[in-house]
Amino acid sequence: MVDQAIGGQHSFVYSSFPTPGFTEAMKRRNLGIHACACLAVIALGLASRRFPGLFPAALGKYPGDALWALMMFFCWGILLPRASTAKVACAALATAYAVEISQLYQAPWINAVRSTTLGHLVLGSAFHWLDLLAYAIGVSAGAFVERLFGLDPSPGSNRRAW
Repeated sequence: MVDQAIGGQHSFVYSSFPTPGFTEAMKRRNLGIHACACLAVIALGLASRRFPGLFPAALGKYPGDALWALMMFFCWGILLPRASTAKVACAALATAYAVEISQLYQAPWINAVRSTTLGHLVLGSAFHWLDLLAYAIGVSAGAFVERLFGLDPSPGSNRRAW
């Protein structure tokens, strides 16, 4: 306990300083941080489409796809505040993959929805295999950031007390 309190290997584990009524099951994400991150990623994603020179031309549209998946990661983090980072990542990746696979369906009614600005931003337009890789990179970035800053609420995650 003393080693943990003065910066030892497990200095950020909640169990270092027990709080009355606090249990591992009560840990949850900071929804404000996730909401701000979500809004920042949306702004960056929209900027990446509006200003193509924001990212290297060789990357094409894939940074926007990775940012879309990162936004899904933060959205799922808001919807599942007590879920582990791994569960949130799985939900975000499943959502991103489902939307991409749905692009194989090309009925007139869904294409009409996809032809609108909002429909295109949310549903995309055409299936591309490399989009799946971009989604995996975006979700992995979210999981990495959450773990790096100790924002994972799952038990034993070395979550920081801020």
